[in-house]
Amino acid sequence: MALRRCWRFAWVVPRLLWNSTVLPGASVPGGRSSVSCFGNTHPGCKTTELLLRRFSSAPPSTDVGYEQLKQLLAGRKAIVIDVREPWELREYGFIPGSINVPLGQVDTALQLGPEEFQEKYGGEMPQHTDNIVFTCLAGVRSKNALNTATTLGYKDVQHYPGGWQDWVKNEQHN
Repeated sequence: MALRRCWRFAWVVPRLLWNSTVLPGASVPGGRSSVSCFGNTHPGCKTTELLLRRFSSAPPSTDVGYEQLKQLLAGRKAIVIDVREPWELREYGFIPGSINVPLGQVDTALQLGPEEFQEKYGGEMPQHTDNIVFTCLAGVRSKNALNTATTLGYKDVQHYPGGWQDWVKNEQHN
């Protein structure tokens, strides 16, 4: 009988998780959330993103700016991986000191042995404890690579959201 009562309310917890997320900084009358836009695509709805972030294993702040990336490269404190295709690097250029591992190969590449990684990509194989910064053209593919590395157990992963476009703009100003 008690088990039957528990099952009657089994839908409550998932429904609360999916339909009542309080957005940071939101003013909620009566102290209860009334946001229920999970899955909706209207511009003001951030519930989906917040729920995914809440259950993500990625660290909360993963973005690296131009100046920070410059310092990491100068001090050799990070392995910078450019996830664009090789033809993009030939046509547009690349960040000096970066290793090219196309996005479609990141999952496999990060599971290779150090010698095989060196031979195939011409750079040092990142260890699970190394600081890795992913970059691409404008930050979309690098974010995907960051998520892949996180699922493979890499702890100190970041991405440069401005990518090559931001790098070139900043380099021209210096």
